[in-house]
Amino acid sequence: MTAERPLFVAACALVDADGRVLIARRPEGKMMGGLWEFPGGKAEDGETPEATIIRELKEELGVEIPAACLAPLTFASHSYDDFHLVMLLYVCRRWRGTPVGHEGQALKWVRPRDLRDYPMPPADVPLIPALIDLL
Repeated sequence: MTAERPLFVAACALVDADGRVLIARRPEGKMMGGLWEFPGGKAEDGETPEATIIRELKEELGVEIPAACLAPLTFASHSYDDFHLVMLLYVCRRWRGTPVGHEGQALKWVRPRDLRDYPMPPADVPLIPALIDLL
C-alpha cells in the first residue's frame, strides 16, 4: 500500500421519482473505461464534498444541485495498486435540468437491486447495499 495521502472522491446517487439511481459508464480509454459508476469526481484542494458534487455534476451531466438537497449516505475505502481511494456517497432526489452525458458517457437509470448487474470499479461496489437498504 502506498504511503501517499488517500485520494478523496465525492459521488452522488441521483434518485428519480420511481426510486431508480443514475449510473454513468466511464468512457473507453479512461482508467477503468467501460465500467459503470456513480457520477462525481475528485475533490479539489479546500473543496467540500458537497461543492465537489455540485461542480462535477454540473460539468459531467449539466444538472444543478442545491447543496441542501444532498444527503450523505455512506462511504467506501479501497486500495488500488497505485493509490488508496476514499469515496463518499451522497443521495440527491431534487435537481434542476435533465442529466446528459457531457463527456460522452452513457447514462442509465437502474433499480438499486439491479446495480450489481453492471460492472463497476471495486470502490463503487460496497456502496450498493446502502442504496438497496435506503430505497
